[in-house]
Amino acid sequence: MSSQRRLIPSTSMLMAFDASARCGSFTAAAQELDLTQGAISRQVSAVEAQLNVALFHRVKKSIQLTEVGKIYAQEIGAALKLVRNGSLNAMRNQQGGILNLAILPTFGMRWLMPLFPDFLNQNPQITVNFTSKLSPFDFDTADLHAAIHFGLPNWPNTDSTFLMKEEAIPVSAPSLIAKHPFKHHPKHPEDVAKLPLLGLETRPQAWANWFEQNTVTPPTERGMVFEQFALVTQAAIAGLGVALLPRFLIQTELDRGELVTLLDVPARSDEGYYLVTPTHRTSYAPTIALKKWLLEQTSENSGN
Repeated sequence: MSSQRRLIPSTSMLMAFDASARCGSFTAAAQELDLTQGAISRQVSAVEAQLNVALFHRVKKSIQLTEVGKIYAQEIGAALKLVRNGSLNAMRNQQGGILNLAILPTFGMRWLMPLFPDFLNQNPQITVNFTSKLSPFDFDTADLHAAIHFGLPNWPNTDSTFLMKEEAIPVSAPSLIAKHPFKHHPKHPEDVAKLPLLGLETRPQAWANWFEQNTVTPPTERGMVFEQFALVTQAAIAGLGVALLPRFLIQTELDRGELVTLLDVPARSDEGYYLVTPTHRTSYAPTIALKKWLLEQTSENSGN
């Protein structure tokens, strides 16, 4: 057997191993795959013989994955999932299929989801699965077709499509201003520097850049830092400090008076929102459809 063939056991052998690893039993795996227990046992033994490695400990009538088996089970399970998804996509309409999309949580909740029924109405042949990602990841190891990302178009081995900028402004609860010693609405960036500041983990330099843009020395004391926009927004509403937040993500809170704009001086940034696709997925029909729709939406909502 050639070295290449040895490294790729047959699909039936891999399915038998995967089912056994998940079920923890040859008997249960046989029931799942509608085979006999003996057939499953032989297929798993064949994998072990071909790779020359023990994947299971066999104790009386029970089986337990070896350490090597645990790692192999994770990798083979992910590979078989890709094969299944690929087969489903091939069986569907050529312009349809599954679209696995990574989104930023608050952006997805506040901006994307209210608009998304329109995409589904226009593309009923596409099934979209969402996952939340706060930072770039490796498309080679993630079962994802695209991601909506905030930052610069410098993600390796991807194609980035610019969607829009964000206009982040300093906001707080009205109660925070009322109880502060200067007892007036901030009139200058220096006034904002005297208030407790709330930071965002994914925008570590946001406040420093805003003060620099306004020729103000930023305070040396570090304020509270939050992982997501939703958390820092709630902290600002609770009166814990001032947050630098994108206007379009907090328009509801501004309209309700839960937050007020301290100074209508947006932060300037080279960063923006991008649709990012791995280079080998750019011709995938569902990704093309999503890109076209997103560009239509950002063009129509460019005033936000």
